[in-house]
Amino acid sequence: MERIDQRSPHQLRPCEIITDFVSTADGSCLISFGGTRVIVTASVDNQVPPFLRGKNQGWLTAEYAMLPAATGRRKARDGVKKDSRGVEISRLVGRSLRQALDLTRLGERSITIDCDVLEADGGTRTAAITGGFVALCLAVDKLIASGQLKESPVKSQVAAVSCGLVSGTALLDLCYLEDSQALADVNFVMNDELGLIEVQGTGEGAAFPVSALSELLALATRGIEELMMIQRAALGQKARVIKQQQTLVLASANPYKITELQHMLGSRYRVIGMREAGYDLDIEETGASFSKNAAIKAEQVRDATGYLTLADDSGLEVAALNGAPGVNSARFAGVHGDDAANNRLLLKQMAGQEDRRARFVSVLALASPFAPTRLFTGTCEGRIIREARGTGGFGYDPLFETASGKTFAEMDEADKNQVSHRANAMKKLLEALS
Repeated sequence: MERIDQRSPHQLRPCEIITDFVSTADGSCLISFGGTRVIVTASVDNQVPPFLRGKNQGWLTAEYAMLPAATGRRKARDGVKKDSRGVEISRLVGRSLRQALDLTRLGERSITIDCDVLEADGGTRTAAITGGFVALCLAVDKLIASGQLKESPVKSQVAAVSCGLVSGTALLDLCYLEDSQALADVNFVMNDELGLIEVQGTGEGAAFPVSALSELLALATRGIEELMMIQRAALGQKARVIKQQQTLVLASANPYKITELQHMLGSRYRVIGMREAGYDLDIEETGASFSKNAAIKAEQVRDATGYLTLADDSGLEVAALNGAPGVNSARFAGVHGDDAANNRLLLKQMAGQEDRRARFVSVLALASPFAPTRLFTGTCEGRIIREARGTGGFGYDPLFETASGKTFAEMDEADKNQVSHRANAMKKLLEALS
C-alpha cells in the first residue's frame, strides 16, 4: 500500500535528536519523529524514595505529559489529578529506562525523566523512551564528569518504536493518521541485544492474526537497530557511558593474584591492581583473622580510589602447628613474600610430624562505594608433603598436596582455579553478584 507520507512499510519517519536542548537540566534532548516532537529532560536528585532508603541502590522514574496545543486541539493541562493515559505512559517510560541501568551502581540517588510532548503525530510514547535514554546518558556523563560517579551504571541501550497493521499491511513507525486506521497497534521496547523489554499491543475493534505479530516484531527489530545508531550518533563521545566494563580494583600489587582473579571473573570486570588505581601506600594488616585483614585492605583502597574494591586475605593453616602460619603466612620466616624462606621454615617445623593435614583459607572482601562490605570464605583441604614438587604457582603451592595427589604447583592454572581456596571463595562471590 502507499503510505500517507510515501514511506516504504519498513521505513522510519525522519528522526532527529538534538542534545542539550535544555541548558538547566542534567541531561536533555529534543527528539523528533516526523511531526512528533518531544522534549525530554533528566534530573538527578541525591536521594531515593522512602521504600529504597538504606537499600544501597538508586532509582529512576518518569513523568509524561502533552502540552495543551500538542494535538492541534487544545488539551487541558494536567492538574492535581493526571489523566490516566499520561500516568500509564509515565510508568511505561520509567519501567523501560530502569532496564538500562544497574541501579546498584547508581548509589542512593534518583533520576527523573520528564517527557513533554510539543507536537503529537503518533508514537509519542516510543519517542519519549528513545529520547529518554539519550537524556539519561547525558545525565550519567555529567555525574561522572563531576566526580559523583566513578563509572557508568548504564548496562544496556534502550529504544522503542511502534508498528501496526493498516489495510492488511505491516507498517513501521505509524503516524497519527495511520494509527487511527490501524487494525493492530503494537509498541515494542528493546535493548541492544534485541531482547524485548516490553510489548504493548491491541487489536483496534477486532482481533488480529497471531502470525502478524512475528511480522511486526521483525519490522520493530529493524527499526530499533536504526534508532540505536541514531542515539549513538547524537551522543557522540558521550556514548562511552553505555555498557562500560566495571572496574574492580584488587587491593594488592601481586601480579599473580591479579591475573588469577581476572581469569576467574572473565570479561564481566576489568581487574586492576591498587597501584594502577593510584593507591601506592602499604596497607598495614593489623587484623587477627583473614576476615578482618581482608576488610581492612578492601575498605582502605575503596575509600582512597572510589572504585569497587576486592581484597583477598589468604593463608595456610597446618593442623600440627595449631593453625600456623595462618595470617602470618606471607611473612612466616620474617620477610614478607619470601616464598623460599617460608617453605624452608615450614618443612623444618614439620620435620618428624606424622599429622600432615593442612588447608588453604581465602577470604574475599568486596567493598562497594554504595554498600556495606561483604565477606566470602573458601577453603581447600590437603596435606603438607616432605619435599617440594612442581614449578608452577607461588607461596606454599609446591608443598601443598590436594586430594588429587597433585600439589598446587603441579597443576595448570585452569585445574587449580577449579579447586583452590580462592576459587571456592570466588564462586560464592559470583553467586552473590549474579
